[in-house]
Amino acid sequence: MKFPLHTIPSGETLHLEGDEDAAFLGLEEVGARALSPVHYSLDVGLSDGELFATGSLRLRLFLKCVGCLELFEYDLVIDPFSLLKELGGLEIIDLTSEIREDIQLALPTYPRCDAGEGKTCPARFPEASTGEVERPSGPTAWEALDKLKNKD
Repeated sequence: MKFPLHTIPSGETLHLEGDEDAAFLGLEEVGARALSPVHYSLDVGLSDGELFATGSLRLRLFLKCVGCLELFEYDLVIDPFSLLKELGGLEIIDLTSEIREDIQLALPTYPRCDAGEGKTCPARFPEASTGEVERPSGPTAWEALDKLKNKD
């Protein structure tokens, strides 16, 4: 997402809103696929030689469930989104890498299709027992070690 620095009014903020093609996100690297463009709503301004941006980012995508390995739709929302960037004499501001990084960091580490309300993952896993643990019969490893004698 690029825009010229001179479009920001001095001492004020500029509201930017729109959609950006999600190809720049590199979601294939993390096993995700975008279903929509990245929708952004940002207020950008200048302060002490730095650019600040606040607002929100939204994206709909496909993720693979770690339980059943099926694809499911996921709405990723980053609200509030904020950043501070040094200008360094730039005339064209590019927020692409910062937006990409924030979206990738906001992706769930272990996506599950049943994380949303009212869904049940078809994969079933054994549940932890609530009763006493059964001990195997026969000698334990410690008993076998106790039988060993050290020879001097």
